[in-house]
Amino acid sequence: MFTSYSGDQNRPVAHFKFVIGLPNCGTKQMWPVLDYTGSYDKLVLLDDGKLRHYTNTEDKADEQRGVQTDYDEDLAEAHKPRFYDYEQGQYCLDKAISPQHKHSLFAHICLAKKENNWNDSNFLLRKILNPLFHGISLIILLIIAIVYFILPTLRDLVGNIVTTIAMCLMVSQAADLVCIFTDFTNHVSFIVADIILWFSLLAAFFWLNSFGYYIWKTFRSRNVFLRVTDGRKYCYYSVYAWGCTATMAVLAVFAHFFLDADSYKKENMRGEQQTIGWLGICIFFAPIACTIIVNIFFYVTTRKLINRRTVYGRIAHKLKANFIMFFLMLLVMSFAWLFLTMSWLALDGLVYAHIIVNAFQAPLLLYICVLRQRHVTYLLKKSCCYNEPPSANDWGDEMHYMNGNEY
Repeated sequence: MFTSYSGDQNRPVAHFKFVIGLPNCGTKQMWPVLDYTGSYDKLVLLDDGKLRHYTNTEDKADEQRGVQTDYDEDLAEAHKPRFYDYEQGQYCLDKAISPQHKHSLFAHICLAKKENNWNDSNFLLRKILNPLFHGISLIILLIIAIVYFILPTLRDLVGNIVTTIAMCLMVSQAADLVCIFTDFTNHVSFIVADIILWFSLLAAFFWLNSFGYYIWKTFRSRNVFLRVTDGRKYCYYSVYAWGCTATMAVLAVFAHFFLDADSYKKENMRGEQQTIGWLGICIFFAPIACTIIVNIFFYVTTRKLINRRTVYGRIAHKLKANFIMFFLMLLVMSFAWLFLTMSWLALDGLVYAHIIVNAFQAPLLLYICVLRQRHVTYLLKKSCCYNEPPSANDWGDEMHYMNGNEY
């Protein structure tokens, strides 16, 4: 059972005790290891109670069947087995028997914390800059939500939709931020974080779809100049957006636990915890693709209606500004979703591109929803700058911007 450091097997040990349970990994990741015939992992229980885990091992039969090359001497160092010793309490070891009655060793080990190389660009981008970008995005999205929530003039249907989209994107950024730090697998369930991430992202696109439908329907209406948004319309859109999101989320979770194959579930693992499998991700992502296609239809048809219109009043001018804001938001959110989808190919270049695009998403939305809207900046100045002398031509927000191309 026990092996000495020199390799002598079946070493006698005077006092030892078996303790049943899982290792105390704390904040470290717990990882399963299987030592079977032909595997590259080898588990050795040392006589002082430590567990030695060899990696990159090779059977003698495989070595004899291998082809000798001129590079064998150069690669000899790379082919040497590497090992790490785990202290007592940092592992659990047991014997496993396969259906073919083959014996093997199975262990749960607490992975040693990797030394962080601050000169490694991959580590800097994934573990330093990416969380920093998420934090900045959270602050920017919170600013958008606050601006559209505290200013009374902006609390119409469009303002409430923009606020809801910003809040949904905030939740998705926070959930994605949790998934970045994979060292805390024993304290956070990543499958819950993934469900929250995809749920909030799907809700944001359904709300964007409601935004596009409102503009499309309003421009098609004959009495567009008499249209007034109210809370009842927001309730109707809430039933559509949250109802569709909840329905698709329930289907995705059901498909993950009851329909998805175990082999596909195990492909997405963080530590020893599962995340949403490919079937669940497809159910979450397919409606997003459908809403993007429908929103493109709303944009094309509304664009044609605007080009036919020759006379503009203030209400139509404001609706046109909302239409432009909808199109720009659709463009930014669709590109961010596209790069998020491509990052699942696990190619470093696509992952880096997703990190960069995601970092630009919130600042672009701030520019589209706040900085680009002149009436929003005017209301912010009017609300924040109390010491400015009153203008002699101050006719109020409605008269000041009538036909002034400020939307």
